[in-house]
Amino acid sequence: MDIDTELGSELNRRAFLGRAAAGVGAMALTSLLGQDSHAIPALAKAPPFPNFAPKARRMIYLFQSGGPSQMDLFDYKPGLNDRRGQEVPTSIYPDERKTTMTSGYDNFPVAPSMYEFKQHGESGIWMSELLPNLAQVADELCVIKSVHTEAINHDPAITFLQSGSQIPGRPSLGAWLSYGLGSDNENLPAFVAMSSQGSAREGQPLYDRLWGSGFLPVKYQGVKFRNQGDPVLDISDPPGVSQETRRDLLDLVGRMNQHRFEEVGNPGIETRISQYELAYRMQMSVPDLTDFSDEPESTFELYGADARTPGTYAYNCLLARRLAERDVRFVQLFHMGWDHHVDIPIKLPKQCRDTDQANAALIIDLKRRGMLDDTLVVWGGEFGRTVYCQGKLTESTYGRDHHPACFTMWLAGGGVKPGISYGATDDFSTNVVENPVHVHDLHATLLHLLGIDHKKLTYQYQGRDFRLTDVHGKLIHDILA
Repeated sequence: MDIDTELGSELNRRAFLGRAAAGVGAMALTSLLGQDSHAIPALAKAPPFPNFAPKARRMIYLFQSGGPSQMDLFDYKPGLNDRRGQEVPTSIYPDERKTTMTSGYDNFPVAPSMYEFKQHGESGIWMSELLPNLAQVADELCVIKSVHTEAINHDPAITFLQSGSQIPGRPSLGAWLSYGLGSDNENLPAFVAMSSQGSAREGQPLYDRLWGSGFLPVKYQGVKFRNQGDPVLDISDPPGVSQETRRDLLDLVGRMNQHRFEEVGNPGIETRISQYELAYRMQMSVPDLTDFSDEPESTFELYGADARTPGTYAYNCLLARRLAERDVRFVQLFHMGWDHHVDIPIKLPKQCRDTDQANAALIIDLKRRGMLDDTLVVWGGEFGRTVYCQGKLTESTYGRDHHPACFTMWLAGGGVKPGISYGATDDFSTNVVENPVHVHDLHATLLHLLGIDHKKLTYQYQGRDFRLTDVHGKLIHDILA
């Protein structure tokens, strides 16, 4: 008896899967597929990657959503103390570059950072007093002070950093890497995303498309781990369902899907089959991944007490290390709360307390395990903040508006030069004056470190070849080890 006869029509097949969705089906469809595979375009075959010997095998991207203030953390401008309260010259910051959020302001006074800066390590990298733990690993960092972007509002700016385009619909960085390099672990996704809410509670919304596959096949999109309960829905066995029952169900569904594929030739069906199989293997591997009982007490001393609490930034950093140990290709952490239009002296220290120890711990932990050399760690937000004060400037408080013309990011491990500060801004931390790094340049360099020529990683869609860097991007040779 053939499969269609055994189980009836395609409609009955879908109804059957719906009733079975308490186990493998729900997880596979909800957490992995994210859309109907019939909408997937034909699978294009990526050129052979890597193109050359990579310096990094994997990447951990610590994305700080909201736009951290570069001049309160890394971009030291002591000369501004003598300009406090003075109007920012329009030659430095013309009116047309200001956002509508300050359109009703009569003046734009200079707001120097209230935080003490010191040089750290043999490299002498400048850091604010808000980053005492990161300061201890200064000689592992490549601090880029001259990153600039095109978008002045959060959503297009975040979308640009994640996908190389301000317009939604393009594949994310992790999806491009999954497409080009595939996975080194058949039991876990190639791309995992996680999020945490900062203590400052100034979060911008995060959308699934930020870790999505865009027009690439959905098998390359990131799997979002939840920050409460099971990291993936239905990862636990439903009551009364054994491993044998789930395996039998999966085999039956696989045969049905294979039969359908042979009838219609839709490559999306093959994707569905592979994702069901991955979902099953994840039910075996994810519980072990998230069981921290094998971690020594010294791990929690290193990352901080918050590393025991799911959903915190420290927990996610520790989980990122465990994912990296298991050769997950790309791990992305989104930490919300950096949008500080007012009350920086209250909100910025909270964000740094959330993240500083865990950031340093991740670098130390990777290095101790011999993993930092082939793990690329990236930290940064979608843009920087203004030199002028948004809101009233007082002795004890100030705020800063969005600023795309310069901001700071840092990289560590994975083939970048350690202990360097690259690029420079003007005396107002407003314009890049040395070694500008556009977002497309950053993306080209990140891909290069993983062995990919950014001009060759393409996908044909709607009649043209697309790539992460579009028609732009140049390598930042000076930061390559």
